[in-house]
Parts: sequence; structure tokens; C-alpha cells
Amino acid sequence: MPYISNTDRDRREMLAQIGVENFDELIQAIPAKFRVKDGLHMGKALSEMEITEKIKSQTCKNLCAQTANSFLGAGVYDHFIPAAVDAIVSRPEFYSAYTPYQAEVSQGTLQYIYEYQTMICELTGMDIANASMYDGASAIAEAILMAVRSNKRQKALLPATLNPEYLRVIKAYTEGVGVELISIPAKDGLSDLDALQKSLDDSVSSVVIQSPNFYGNIEDAQAISELVHHQQNCLLIACVDPISLAILNAPSEYKADIVVGEGQALGNSMYMGGPLFGFFATLLPMSRQMPGRIVGGTVDKEGKRAYALTLQTREQHIRRAKATSNICSNQSLCTLAATVYMSLMGKEGLREVALQSTQKAHYLAAELGKIKGISLKYPQAAFFKEFVINTPIPAQTIITRMAPRNIYPGVAIGEDELMLAVTERKRKREIDDFVKQMQEVCHA
Repeated sequence: MPYISNTDRDRREMLAQIGVENFDELIQAIPAKFRVKDGLHMGKALSEMEITEKIKSQTCKNLCAQTANSFLGAGVYDHFIPAAVDAIVSRPEFYSAYTPYQAEVSQGTLQYIYEYQTMICELTGMDIANASMYDGASAIAEAILMAVRSNKRQKALLPATLNPEYLRVIKAYTEGVGVELISIPAKDGLSDLDALQKSLDDSVSSVVIQSPNFYGNIEDAQAISELVHHQQNCLLIACVDPISLAILNAPSEYKADIVVGEGQALGNSMYMGGPLFGFFATLLPMSRQMPGRIVGGTVDKEGKRAYALTLQTREQHIRRAKATSNICSNQSLCTLAATVYMSLMGKEGLREVALQSTQKAHYLAAELGKIKGISLKYPQAAFFKEFVINTPIPAQTIITRMAPRNIYPGVAIGEDELMLAVTERKRKREIDDFVKQMQEVCHA
């Protein structure tokens, strides 16, 4: 039996009901060049064992960050994940309902979402957090729309140091809704404060700051905040690396109004770039403008501790005109992993991860600087765990030459610019070997 079990008679009845004579007539709106003409050429049928072997042979071609010497970053990072995280997350009561549409029926699901929200508030210093967004990119886009709802202004200022993938998502989210996006230029790897000040006026709804920014550099968040809040009702949106908050100031300390970010670094693997989850926190007065869902704590009729979905601001639950977003769920399995990870690590553990990542990144930067032709792209900027170097040969050439050596040297962001990320997983001998390989590759 074919996978789709419609008979020829079934198809004729459906086509007649639609009002066309055949399938080709049905798809006339699709340009001819996109239509399959000669079949899919999928090859002969294979048994389950043959399929398994074929898939395995393809997956073995992947160079895994856990087995390679990887310095990849640019938004997704290779942090160590304790074995207990996957063991707990994989329990069937969690794993079989990882995106619960009816979370209110499960006290266990509600409890860990509540605990996750509490931990995000502790990290960021904010009053309230939601149950998560799809990823960091969608979180920052939703924050911009939330700011527009809050102050009824239509202009957002975005730094040129923002992750370019985030910018693409923001443009997609704001297209057609009247939001004007203004780019603030960069100066020496940081936001140009003079340009920011000149762009601020009473028509600006929000200003976005990413710190550490896309290049890994730490922005002067306090100075930016003072400029932003000099304009009445203008909101500051801070996009942050959650690991960095273990050693850097919490966004609440520089008076951020909305705090978002990519949470993958908290107990989630790189997964070839996904799935991810975005965290979203803000001040209590803006809680009803938040997208997504919020779990609250209460007591049941017997006086026992209980949890419930306190706010569900999606159009399936409330009037469409009042809905704040069309996000229909939250990344529960990923946020569960983050909750378990943060519980296991604790404040001191997170601080140790952040310190080791920073120290090892600075050690690598110093060692690479000893190689002829290599220098820091932004020597005056402080950085966290990621930095950009100038290279003596094209960055893509370095990446190509390093692949046979089982090394991911970073991400090429320019002709002669390579961005590298270092986490606590890197051992000194791996860093030293990488520096040796860079010397050979750059001066072969």
C-alpha cells in the first residue's frame, strides 16, 4: 500500500469537488520550472537494515564539535553539559510531552516552567519572565514589537554589532507592521555612542543593545542606558549571553527594560544549530504586554502549593485584537534542560564556567597574537569568550586547511577576519595545539 492510500477514485472525486479535471490543472499556478516532471528518482526500495546503514554512513561524514577541536561560536556554543541533564530530560514523563499545548493539566510541567522563569529572573535581575520563546532571534524581535505596544512609537534603533542572523529575523517580524528599523554604526567593534545620541528623539520606541555583541565585545551598557533613558518612555532592550551574567552586571543594574537572549548555552547541545530557546524577561508593569505564556504559583482548594498558566496572550486564548504574539507554545524540552543545568551548576558553578571561558579565550588571543600576521581586530575592546582576529591569509583558506586536521578554527566574518569562541571545555593542550596548527597553516 502506498504511504498516501487514496485510490484513483478518491482522487477523481476530490478533483471534481474542487472543480478541475486533473492534477496538472490544479497546480497551474506553480511555475513549470518548479514542477517535478520525471519522477523523484529515489532509487530502489531498501530494507530497514539497509536504510539504517545508509543513513549511518552519511552521518559519519559529519565532523562533531565534541570530537573535533572546535572554536565555533557566532551564537551557538560548545559548553560542557553534565550527564545528569540528558538523563533527567530523557525521562518519559518529560520527553513525551515536550511542547505541551495544554500545560495546565500537568503540575510537573508547570512547576519546572515556573522554576525556569524564576531562574531567568535571578540571572537577569528582572521582575518577570515568560516560559520561553523559540530562539534568541525571535525573542529580540518580539521585544521590539512589545516596546511598540507599550509606548505607541514605531522606530527601533539597532546596533551594527548585532548578530546578523538576529537582524534578518527582526526584519521579517517587523515587515508590514509599520516599524522603522534604524541602524547605529559601529566604532572599533562597539556601538558608536555619538551616532546613537544623534539618532535618539521622541519618536524612538526602543534601542537594542547586544552585550557581549556579535564580535564578542562587551558594550558600555551603562553609558547606552543613560542615553536611552534620557528620552522619556524610550525602552532599552538588552540581548545577553546568559553565561556571561555570572560575572558581568545583570541587565537590571544598568536599568534595561526588556532582557532577551539565546539560552542554548544553558545545558543544550549545539545540535547543528537547533533546536534552541529564547529567554524573555521584563519589568512587572509591562507583564501584560509580554508575548507567550507565563506560569504563576498559587494554592489549590486544599491550601497546597499549585501552579497555573497565569497569562496566555496568544490569539487561541484571547481575542485576536488583544493578542501580543502568535507564538503558540514554548520550548519546554530545551528550557527543562536549562532548568536542570542551572540547578546542577548553581551560582558558583555558572561563575566558574564563565570565568574559565573568559580566561581561556584571553589566553588563546594572547598566544595567537605571537604568530606573525595575526592580531586582534579590536584590541581596545574588552571581550568575554569570543573575539575576532586579523589573519595573514584568507580566513576561509584557514578553515579549509584546518578541516583535515580535525579542527574547526572559527567563523569567517570577512576576507581576512576570523571569529573564534572558547568555552570551559577547552583544555590548555587543545588550545596550544591549535596555536601550533595555526602557525603551520598560516605560514605553510
